[in-house]
Amino acid sequence: MTHKLKQVLEEITYGKAPGPSPTFTIFHLIRAMELIARKPVGRSKLAEKLKVGEGAIRTVIERLRTAELIATSKAGCTLTDKGIKLWKEYKSIFKEKIEIGKNELTLAEYNFAILVKNLGHKVTSGMEQRDAAVIAGAKGATTVVMKKGRLLIPSVCKDLSKDFPKAAKQILNLLKPEENDAIIVASADEPSKAEYGALAAAWTLVNDC
Repeated sequence: MTHKLKQVLEEITYGKAPGPSPTFTIFHLIRAMELIARKPVGRSKLAEKLKVGEGAIRTVIERLRTAELIATSKAGCTLTDKGIKLWKEYKSIFKEKIEIGKNELTLAEYNFAILVKNLGHKVTSGMEQRDAAVIAGAKGATTVVMKKGRLLIPSVCKDLSKDFPKAAKQILNLLKPEENDAIIVASADEPSKAEYGALAAAWTLVNDC
């Protein structure tokens, strides 16, 4: 399931298409689908929310439309039945994504946390997730795993509730993780960079599923 999702979204983003290479990432594509899933949205509003230029948003919309994931009208962009199905698949893996307050794990003014369902076993040291977040513009990211009823950070702490109680409370209350879930907490000086950092870090866990 996760492999199919990854394949479809990466093909839309990186697959061969006429014109220059895209100036957007797969995470802009995911964010666009998230916004469109909520309600019909126009091109200008999408560009504003995604923090991309007019040319990039035209390409995003065209590629989603060509892939038959969205339809366009005067009311704006809406998800097609195919798009709704793919978005439900995405949401079955990436269950929650929220902005959170500062805690012992955060590194900057703006912080996002994302819960990745049942992929905690894919986490090794958390370095891969941190590096992906930094490449996406975040200052850093911490990966937390729910294992045997406890939140832990691989190679760092065995019980988040004892070592980082504020972070543990936020994660438990806001994200409600279950066994083998992974939680990424990403930080940046801008909200969009923190959000894209969290997405980029979480996306690494989908590899080779």
